Amino acid sequence: MCPRNAPGAAKPASVRVGRETKGRAGRGVTTVSGLPLRQAELVELAAKLKKRCGSGGTLRDGVIEIQGEHRDVIVAELLKLGWQVKKSGG
Repeated sequence: MCPRNAPGAAKPASVRVGRETKGRAGRGVTTVSGLPLRQAELVELAAKLKKRCGSGGTLRDGVIEIQGEHRDVIVAELLKLGWQVKKSGG
């Protein structure tokens, strides 16, 4: 696998941004899954996304969870960072 910052390295198209309410008493979170990053890189990206959205969140089992409905903001930010992103869920 090519290093993430190598010139011409293609990033996978499996990054999904969705919304979940299950098990959260009706409060929704925006989830980002499918990122092929190491734990430290995920923590750094999660902090960047939380700051961009002005919201709290966490990293759970390799999935970034941001409190609230922020799919459009997160998709725009990930596209700006060079990821290929798809919205998932309803």
